[in-house]
Amino acid sequence: MIIVISGPPGSGKTSVAIKLANELSYKFISAGKIFRDIAQKMGIDIINLNKFAESNFDIDKMVDKKIFEYILNEKNLIVESHIAGWLFREYTNIAIYLWAPLKIRANRIAIRDNVSFDEAISQIVKREYMHYKRFNKFYGIDINDLSVFDLVINTSNIDVNNTVKLILTYLSSVSQNPQPLKEKNIKDK
Repeated sequence: MIIVISGPPGSGKTSVAIKLANELSYKFISAGKIFRDIAQKMGIDIINLNKFAESNFDIDKMVDKKIFEYILNEKNLIVESHIAGWLFREYTNIAIYLWAPLKIRANRIAIRDNVSFDEAISQIVKREYMHYKRFNKFYGIDINDLSVFDLVINTSNIDVNNTVKLILTYLSSVSQNPQPLKEKNIKDK
């Protein structure tokens, strides 16, 4: 089964995706990690790579290609990505969206990245604005349209372990093997 987990920065998607992959013994791939690796290779931070990617679609295409290769070649996979739920929905079995209000996400990022709360707010607002513009420009995706997701979870008052339990309960209640909308075919992307 291929499961995608999407959501804004600080929503808990990476922590939840890693824990879920461990619980299910699935392979895990993170678009964020791929993106950060590209930034590191280029010697710039994530904000500047996002700015660069606004005018250079090749950055997103590199990340997308790598994720799509995993989707095509793995049977049991958790994909963590801001836009995988929209971009690869037709090739996946389950799409999950995690979210929390800005202040909660900023607090999480401030703690995680050891930055001030105000700096975390600033980073999130910049990234989300860049994501919105870029994903709409290059993909025609409206990241505010959550209709492609099977499950949407507000992680404000629920920790990682309980979020994973909630997802596992959902997975046990759906069809034994929900089918993707399309067969996996490299020619499609």
